[in-house]
Amino acid sequence: MSEPPIRVVLVDDQALVRGGFSMLITASDDMEVVGEASNGEEALRLLRRVEADVVLMDIRMPIMDGVETTRRLVADNNPARVLVLTTFDLDEYVFNALKAGAAGFLLKDAKPEDLLSAIRSVAAGDSVVAPSATKRLLEQVIPHLPQGEPTETDTRLDVLTDREREVLIEIAGGATNAEICANLYMAEGTVKTHVGRLLAKLGCRDRVGLVLLAYETGLVSR
Repeated sequence: MSEPPIRVVLVDDQALVRGGFSMLITASDDMEVVGEASNGEEALRLLRRVEADVVLMDIRMPIMDGVETTRRLVADNNPARVLVLTTFDLDEYVFNALKAGAAGFLLKDAKPEDLLSAIRSVAAGDSVVAPSATKRLLEQVIPHLPQGEPTETDTRLDVLTDREREVLIEIAGGATNAEICANLYMAEGTVKTHVGRLLAKLGCRDRVGLVLLAYETGLVSR
């Protein structure tokens, strides 16, 4: 029996953009568009009625932007995962959306195959920002990150071992698992184990969350 198609909701204030994405997704055998909305409020109402796996979320929209919409979806425990669409012209919005619980981000001018691949990855529970793409995230977003300073009251990293801290620093620098292996002289299986423990201990969904937390806590700085 074949798997049911991935259910996608499109949220963008431009009808032409939604139309283009809809044509691309509908042409794929393993996914379908189950709804469209032109702003955040419409999206929230829609997602209370329609079950979706992935939400393609624009950032800048009237009435309610993509950041607040993402935050409310997460607060409502909606199972749909958010894939933020951005042009990188407002990186602080990207940061806030990721902080609000978005599964990742994608450029609006991404190749069609990259968009479809991203939707599949997010639907499977993965982060769209793969390790190899983290460096590009850092280059674009880090200049806009709030600068964390180590404080006695921020104890979020106290649960980590020294080795886990070292791995987290590597991840925050954009290193792939293979690069972490080389830099810290570790086997790839060991690296994967450490990454899994970091995600569990710090309550992060993916590597993006680990990067943001490392900067917030002051473990690494710009």
